[in-house]
Amino acid sequence: MIDLSKIEYRAVIYTKKGKQYNIKDFVQNLGWEENENEISVRTSFTIRNNKTSKGRLSSLIKPGYKICIFATDGKKDDEVARGEVVEWNPQTQNSGNNLKITVYDVLYDLQKSQDNKFYPKGTGTKTIVTGLFKEYKIPTKKYSGPNKSHGKLKYNGSYVSDIILDVLADAKKKGAGKYILRATKGYADVVKRGTNKDVYVFKTNNTKSVSKKISTADLVTRVKVIGKEDDKGKSKVEATLNGLTNYGIRQRIYTRGTDESLKDAKSAAQDILDDDGVLKKEITVQAPDVPWIRKGDYIYLTAGVSDSYYYVKGIRHDCESYSMTMDLKKIKTSKVKENKTESKKKYKEGDIVNFHGGTHYVSSYKGAKGYPAKAGKAKIYKGPNSEGNGKAHPWCLIHTDSKSNVYGWVDEGTFD
Repeated sequence: MIDLSKIEYRAVIYTKKGKQYNIKDFVQNLGWEENENEISVRTSFTIRNNKTSKGRLSSLIKPGYKICIFATDGKKDDEVARGEVVEWNPQTQNSGNNLKITVYDVLYDLQKSQDNKFYPKGTGTKTIVTGLFKEYKIPTKKYSGPNKSHGKLKYNGSYVSDIILDVLADAKKKGAGKYILRATKGYADVVKRGTNKDVYVFKTNNTKSVSKKISTADLVTRVKVIGKEDDKGKSKVEATLNGLTNYGIRQRIYTRGTDESLKDAKSAAQDILDDDGVLKKEITVQAPDVPWIRKGDYIYLTAGVSDSYYYVKGIRHDCESYSMTMDLKKIKTSKVKENKTESKKKYKEGDIVNFHGGTHYVSSYKGAKGYPAKAGKAKIYKGPNSEGNGKAHPWCLIHTDSKSNVYGWVDEGTFD
């Protein structure tokens, strides 16, 4: 169980000459993000550009230098983001000197590089992906992705990241499952979605907000499979797959490849309907930061929507506010094998617990006035079985350190 009151972050610079500088005490507005339509982790922060014995910090940090972000929760201490300085922006103002830094991980080169590629029929997924890693000098320790045999593939002026994502999408059509491209501690790999061992549970008491939106804007309701052109330049419709046509006809064309069977083409068309032929339900959750959650991980959500598993499409960690924002998509529970991470412990008066933050009330009864309370360590002063307990807010907590101000009655599940 993660102790949110003990989470801390630090940033470390690694120069080209191998020197290290811990700049934790100078960093402001630190955060990192993994966006849905990007493969590279983006880290950004502002440094107070103070003078040190080595000169101003702007003289110690240069474009191309490596920056690592570490997090600890009191038990686990690990790297959560890494990359090289891409944007270096010192600023001088009346209030002082600042240095704005933007960092991207090793996959950034693939996002910014274009190439022409041809892969003959029968080339495997692993050969294509690892070959591009090697060509663009992307560090990798292993390949954990799928290895399906592809038809003839041709790319002209395509971004390398798009080539890899297209190949992985083609492997998915061939039954490989959903894989994502991401880097961990400076090494790239292709990882199956939902491989996280710990699945964190988010309830009403440990989330700040939940936003849900349903949209038909990008809905596809019909896919036509088109064959190759004849001598006159005409193409025959070989199959038509219908979806939610009650929302109208919003058609997508799938052109069967010269080396692709009609069966495989229809399967690919069905895959389009499976992905884009459903109502888009966008879920955005704001919660206290869990530094270990990444794009592609599974989480379990019970706040604001029906109990279900979701995967993280995008995530933004904000170290300044110790919070995170997750963009989620619902998944079928049959696909999830991991255990949810939540405590089953029974509590008693006198126990020292970790209060998650939220509201403390002047009494335990329904309708009692409540006030904001910060997260931190607290002692259970009274429990549900105490005399005069109305049980709407069954636990009375008193903070044990200065991090929290909780001193009153709180709801079930607001501490562990």
